[in-house]
Amino acid sequence: MSNNGKRSVGVKEIARRANVSIGTVDRVLHNRGGVSEKTKEKIIAVIKELNYQPNILARRLASGRTIHLFTLIPAVSDETDYWDVPLQGIIQAENEIKLYDVKVSKFFFDMNDRKSFVERYQQILQEEQIDGVLLAPAFIEEAIAFTNVCQQRNIPFVFINSDIRNQKSLCYFGPDLFYSGYSVAHLVRYLTSENDKILVMNISKDVASDHHILRKEEGFRKYFIEKQISQTIITKNLTQTDYDSVKAGLDEVLQQYPDIRLVFVTNSRVSLVAQYFESKGKGNILLVGYDFITRNIEYLNKEIIDFLICEKPQEQAYRGVKALYHYIMFEENIEKDFYMPIDIIHKGNQKFYRN
Repeated sequence: MSNNGKRSVGVKEIARRANVSIGTVDRVLHNRGGVSEKTKEKIIAVIKELNYQPNILARRLASGRTIHLFTLIPAVSDETDYWDVPLQGIIQAENEIKLYDVKVSKFFFDMNDRKSFVERYQQILQEEQIDGVLLAPAFIEEAIAFTNVCQQRNIPFVFINSDIRNQKSLCYFGPDLFYSGYSVAHLVRYLTSENDKILVMNISKDVASDHHILRKEEGFRKYFIEKQISQTIITKNLTQTDYDSVKAGLDEVLQQYPDIRLVFVTNSRVSLVAQYFESKGKGNILLVGYDFITRNIEYLNKEIIDFLICEKPQEQAYRGVKALYHYIMFEENIEKDFYMPIDIIHKGNQKFYRN
């Protein structure tokens, strides 16, 4: 009989064909012992013949063991509510799987404080049972230290938002950061001419090690090199992320380069630049930034932000938790990289968009 022709069978049918009790089949399936080698071989032969697939979910539930997952992402801050969006994805996935004895414990760190990241992951590692971890690796060295321990303990982990290559994660859900910046450059090419100056703003407490924004800028600049476009691209790194510091930084760079045509902000803090333009007057400067969050949408609708680049952060986190669940519960193979679409949102289409 071909595989397609085989019908779904259960333990009772295996026991009948092998001429043994259901209990004996159950002992073989769960490797409990107490069955002679000859009987075991006969049962295994019937299992192979029938292409029997045990109900893994039923076995897990019958074991009475709760699966314990952990998530570690930045906390929502006064500067940006971006991380509330992935949190909603975590909660959405949690609500779908909690009926199957799955517990999700949520930990948060300060995006501006490496020490808080270390403190939170050390708290997780002190837990008695850790079946899987979802992580936003904001601080690369510290995230590597954390995931090295996970690897040593055989704890599967998933990355969202940004990836760390060679860390043997179960999978990554998020944008291809290089091509995200590359795609922005393609958009900018149509918004500006070769004589226009472009300002790239990296607003982060630790720009030098912020892989997430640096990789975007790398892709952005690579586009202009590949297309042999000789536009002037100025980078402004701001490591103080409060509004007053952003205002001072913009005052300085716009005084030095008064003919800047477009500002590209490499993360969700584009609303700080929009706030500046709202108070000072935008003139003919175009503004492009990241993420479909409340403050940014407000400035998009006011046409102070011209375009938002969006990468479905809620779906990233939702898929990340579900991937851990399916891997642990059903032993499923998980796709290594699941890249989010790079969406370009403007005032005209924003009301139809979902994260």
